Amino acid sequence: MSLYKVHFKWKNKEIQLTARKLDLTHPYFVSIKDIVFPEKSSLIINPAQEDILKDFGEADHVMIPFQTVLLIEEYPEEKRGDKVRQFKILEDKKGEGK
Repeated sequence: MSLYKVHFKWKNKEIQLTARKLDLTHPYFVSIKDIVFPEKSSLIINPAQEDILKDFGEADHVMIPFQTVLLIEEYPEEKRGDKVRQFKILEDKKGEGK
């Protein structure tokens, strides 16, 4: 399944939305469904991302005018692995035999 990144102008700002479904068959609009938002991190706060969540976070379906669209990108959806990596513990062997 692909992910689509739609770059467009909204309230005099350039916005980027990522979605799983995109429909270009409407006469004057780009239809964006199944919007994907990045996972919230408790350590880093991105004010731009917070504004996007406030404006579009509860929407199931967004239709934006073609005239505001700057770029549409298509990417393969990558499956993310574990965020925790296992490391081997190396023991100090200098103290052995004393």
